[in-house]
Order: sequence, then C-alpha cells, then structure tokens
Amino acid sequence: MLRFEVSVEDLLRSRFALSPAMDLCFLLRSLAGHGRPLPQAWATRLLPAFERLRRDTELDAALALHTSQSGPNFVAPPPRGLGQTWAEDLAMIRATPLEAARHEIVTHATGPSARDPRVRAVLDSTDAVSRIADAMDRAWHELLAADWPQLRAICERDVVYRVGVIGEHGWATAIESLHPGIAWHTGGIEIGFLRGGTLPLAGDGLLVIPSVFVDHVAAHMEDPWPRTLIYSARGTAALWGEQETVPQPDTLTALVGRARARLLLALDAPASTSHLSRSLAMAPGAVGDHLAILRGAGLLVRARSGRSVLYRRTPLGEALVAGSGT
Repeated sequence: MLRFEVSVEDLLRSRFALSPAMDLCFLLRSLAGHGRPLPQAWATRLLPAFERLRRDTELDAALALHTSQSGPNFVAPPPRGLGQTWAEDLAMIRATPLEAARHEIVTHATGPSARDPRVRAVLDSTDAVSRIADAMDRAWHELLAADWPQLRAICERDVVYRVGVIGEHGWATAIESLHPGIAWHTGGIEIGFLRGGTLPLAGDGLLVIPSVFVDHVAAHMEDPWPRTLIYSARGTAALWGEQETVPQPDTLTALVGRARARLLLALDAPASTSHLSRSLAMAPGAVGDHLAILRGAGLLVRARSGRSVLYRRTPLGEALVAGSGT
C-alpha cells in the first residue's frame, strides 16, 4: 500500500496541474504496447505516424527509457500549474544537464530495446538530451498536438468539478472521488493497489494531475517531482468511444435534438462555452446558440467564476437527463 501523510499545511499547499509532457509519454507507451490500450480508431489513426517517427527520428531512444510503469523524470519534468504548455515542458527537457540525464538513462534503459546499437549510440552520445528532445518534439506535433486542445479541455473541466467538490465537501471527499481504491484514513491518503510504504508530504502539499491516458491512478514519489497523484479525468470514457454520449434511439435526443442532448449530458459538471466547444469538438458559435436555447427552456443556469462563465444543469435539466435513461 502507498500512504501519503497529510498535515494542515499540506492541504493549504495542495494544487492541481496539467502536464503535456507526461501525457505525451503515456501516449507513446500506449502506442508501443506498454500502456493503456488505445481505442481502435485512435490506434488506426496514429500508429502509421508513430512507426514512421520510429524510423526517421531518435524516438526509439526515448521509448527505451520507458516501461509500462515508469520513465525518467527529465523527459516529463514536473508541471508548474494548469497553464503548462508543451513549449515550457520542451524547454525544461532541453535544459537537463547531461550528467543528470545519464544518471537516469543508466537507471531506466535496462530493457532489450536499450541494447539495440542504434538506440545505444544515442543514449551514450554527448548530445543525447537534445536528440531525445528533438524526437519528442516531432512526436508531440505529429501525434498529440492536434488533439491536445480537446484533451486539455476535458482535464480542465475535471479540475472545475473537483474544485467544486472541495468547496462543498472538502479535500478528503475530493481525493476519494479520484478512484474507488483511494481512501482518506486517519490523516492520510491511502492507495491500496500501489506500493511505496508511508511517505510524508512534509508541508509541500500534493500535486494532483488529471490525464486522459490513465485508467487508474499513478503516483510520483521521488524528486524532482513533488508527491503527485495522476488520475483518469472525467469524460475520458466518452472520448475513447467506450460509451456513446447519446445513445440512439433516445428520448432526450428526440426531445431536444442530438447537439443539445450532448451538451446537457456533458454538463454533469459546470463548464464554460469554450470548454464545451473543445471537449465536444463543436463550433463555439453553435455551442453558444444551443446553450442559450437550453437556458431559455429552464434546463441550464449560468454564473461567473473568475474570468469564465460556467453553465450547469438546473433541477429540471437534471430530471430530464435522469428520466431519459442515459
């Protein structure tokens, strides 16, 4: 079992973040057959480009550093917050001192792929960091960049939901809501299916990161990362096509139309027009028009939160969704 000891100071310093580099690593592991299997549609679309990148770049050297469970820190540096960008991650990767990278390469490059002469030549070179960074940058732009706005919107919506849980019920409930295997018990966070013993957060707080590429919970427990929990964001199942957002035929769809039904179902947590547009891949103008009609019908309300206007279902909207059987 893994247990994080939590103090009052830790609660004050706990925060959410997004990590483009970490999600790129998760995606690369999946494409290489070492992570969460991708949906068939995603695999069919991405695998040809992935195989071409393995032939034409030094991507195999980056892959040789990963297992299904872990990878080196220098290719996925700790994020600073919710606004983290790939450009910021790439700059941190490129800034890794060679000796620090070599230490992680020795630790992680232990599998059969690391003994391939072409891979070994990259890992042992004096410019290993820049060559691996170049390969990851190509992989980002050819495999993930086009989908990132939608994936980021899903994660941002998840954070809005979790912050709402914290405001209404507190951190303990919010942490337990991340996965059924997580429990808040006598001043600590316990994850029964992870190993690691008991670790104090030591006043630094917990870093909490949603991802669309994990289907359980992962943890970072060693420097330079703070103590970190990575969990599956809400809405991931619909993205992967594991369930239809609006089954056909459906009474809700028949009543309000497919697009408005999708929006009503997506608003199981408050969201802005831009978040809905990105996460559902709908035009912002169309989303705004549909939201106005649903609001006029008494199915939605809106309220300002910081610089955003968030929509949520009214009790009537909730009853309509529940009564549709979706």
